This record gives sequence, structure tokens and C-alpha cells, in this order.
Amino acid sequence: MSEQRPRVFVGIDWAQEGHQVCAVDAQGEVIEQRAVEHTASGLAAMCDWLLQLAEGEPGAIAVAIETPHGIVVETLLDHGLAVHAINPKQLDRFRDRFSMSGAKDDRRDAHVLADSLRTDRHAFRKIAPESPTIVEIREWSRMDTELKQEYVQLSNRCRDQLLRYFPQFLGVSKDMGTPWVMALWKLVPDPGAAQVVEPKTVRRLLAKHRIRKIDAEAAVAQLRQTPMKVAAGTPEAAKAHIELLCQRLAVINDQLKLCRQRLKELIDQLPAQESSEGKTGEQHIVTIVQSLPGVGPIVLAALLAEAAKPLREGDYRALRTLTGVAPVTKRTGKSKKAIRVMRRLACNKRLANAVYHWARVASQRDETSKARYQALRKRGCSHGRALRSVADALLRILAAMVRQGSVYDPQRRRVAA
Repeated sequence: MSEQRPRVFVGIDWAQEGHQVCAVDAQGEVIEQRAVEHTASGLAAMCDWLLQLAEGEPGAIAVAIETPHGIVVETLLDHGLAVHAINPKQLDRFRDRFSMSGAKDDRRDAHVLADSLRTDRHAFRKIAPESPTIVEIREWSRMDTELKQEYVQLSNRCRDQLLRYFPQFLGVSKDMGTPWVMALWKLVPDPGAAQVVEPKTVRRLLAKHRIRKIDAEAAVAQLRQTPMKVAAGTPEAAKAHIELLCQRLAVINDQLKLCRQRLKELIDQLPAQESSEGKTGEQHIVTIVQSLPGVGPIVLAALLAEAAKPLREGDYRALRTLTGVAPVTKRTGKSKKAIRVMRRLACNKRLANAVYHWARVASQRDETSKARYQALRKRGCSHGRALRSVADALLRILAAMVRQGSVYDPQRRRVAA
């Protein structure tokens, strides 16, 4: 059955308190423009008005919007309307059709969205409703990313304070956010405490936290190095600052554990949901992705959360573009013979970060990925460039595995290489 052809094209210029809506017909003539309040009644009235324009047929309406998520999009999808999203940079190019001066206002933007959807629907991305589990995974994954950023910031601030009065401590560990390092600092907060602490006390602390890479005698010797002369009051001020930062780091560590536990629970629910949808004859997406070398729960959660549709469809081109693996080629004018290949910056930053760590771990633990990485490094490629090439190969394999419904087989990969 063919998809119904839209007769009404709608553009919504989204805002926090109110939205500007413009509806045009198939010939591009403006039917009506309205300002809509960002309230439940306002959004419901907007959907009723749009359905009246299409004589009660949701399939005859196509809606364009910049923001591909949120209450507005969810309300439209709940009423059965087709919603299409577009990148703001693309919309800016379409805006030049209506005004070359760079003038911008909400009414014009709504009109540009509606008319551009009418003439260039292929440039828009149709939004499909997602499962509640994927929505939760996306939120927990993003919270995990935010917490890790705060962790790094607070750890760096602790290190800055230690440099003020006790830099010897950083010779033991520079990561002040880990529980054992914070416990060691509370045991040895200044050079004076370092002179009286016993190695056996430090050894018990390390054993309690299961730290084997640090030798207690060597750590005490490092802490007892000749202290630096500092101004009176500096150690007390710095220690007070570090104490507050450690309390916040302890909370973040607990929250990170909670995030990862919840992500694991949600990911474990997905295979059962896929089976209930009648996909028992295929390998589950989660099982397929987990079978690849270098994929951990955080990378898996990021792929499921930020690239659910292309991952489900095995769309290699979309995956490599979203992750920033696909390069950008420039060849214009007099430089036709000199093609410039540049790193893609217009991508999903969370996906790019996840794929970077995926390729990094795979190049350490998978022999084929390690060989590819080392060969690229010998050719003069930078560390990042080599990892992007490793990630590109892994994404190509992942897309093929999803389309075939098979798990990773290292023997097949070696033969293909």
C-alpha cells in the first residue's frame, strides 16, 4: 500500500513559551498562520486545527520542525501526524530563497519550513516513534556522559589545589576522583602527615580497595619527598577546598554506578521486547553489537540511544556520517587536482566519542583491528586518524551483520581482509 500524498504542509518554529505555525497547500500558497502557546490545551488545539485543514485525515498532513524531540513532536506523533526534522544549517540555506538580506523572524521561519518540506522533502528526516526503553536508555546514557564530564572537572580542580601545597601526592596518582585516592588523601592530607604515616597503614588501605599496581613503600617514599615552601594559611585553605570537592566526587561516583546499573538493566530488557515483536528468527540487535570486539555497555548504550534507526536498518552510510568517521572531501575551482580530505566535525558528538573509545579498545584487544591501526600509524597517520579508520571498518562490519542477522565471526573477517 503506497503512502498517502500530503496535501497540507506545516512548518513549526519552535520556542520555549510559544510556537509560530504556518500551513501551506500543495501549490505553496499560505493557508493560515497561527501563534500557539506551549501548553497542553494550546498544542491540542493546534493539532485539531491542522486536522480540520486536512478534513480529518492525518496522513494528508506533513509537519516540518527543527527540533526532533520534545513535547511538541510527541504531541504531533500521538495525533498520527507525520513529522519531519531538518538541521538548522540546512534550514538557513532554505531561508535564502525567501530573503537574501539575512532577515529572520518566527513567521518567516515557519513559512520557510513548510514550503521547503513541500519542495524538498528528501532533505528532511522523518521522525518515527521510539520504544520507551530506547528513550530511557538515551536519557541515562546522556546523564552518564554529563556525570563523567563533571567528574573530570572536579578531579582537575583537586589536582590544582594539590599543586598549591602538596605536589608530591600527584606522584602517586593524578586521578583524584577514584575512591582509593580520596581515601589516601584523607589519610595523608599534607606533608606533615606523610612523615608519620606507616607503610603498613597504606598497604591496608590499598588492599581494602584492591589496588595492586601501587607499592605501599614506594607510595610512602613519594609522599615523604622534601616539601615545598608555601605561604602561611595556604595548606589549610587548599585542604578545605579539596575536602568539599571530594564530597562532591563521592556523590558523582555513586551516581555513575547507578547510571551504569540502570543502563545494564534496560539493555537486558531489549532482547525480550524484540522477541515479543515477532523477530525470533533473527539475531537480536543487542546480541549482534555486543559480539563485536571493543564494545562495552557504555558504547552499546550510546549506539542504541543516538543511532537507533540506522542501527536497526544496518545503514552503514548513516552510521559513519553520524559518528564522524566519514571524512569531508573538498575539491573546487583551481584546486580540482588537489583533493583535500578533512575530518568531519558536523556529527553527533556523543556518538563520535563512543566510537572513538570503541576503536581504541578494539585496537588493543582485537588482532585484526590492531594490525590495521599499526599499519596506518606506519604510513604516518595520526592516532585519531588511525582510530577513525578502525572505527570505519568496524561500522561496516556491524552494518553487514545487522542486515544478515548474524553475530561477529573473527575468522570470516580475517578471510575477507
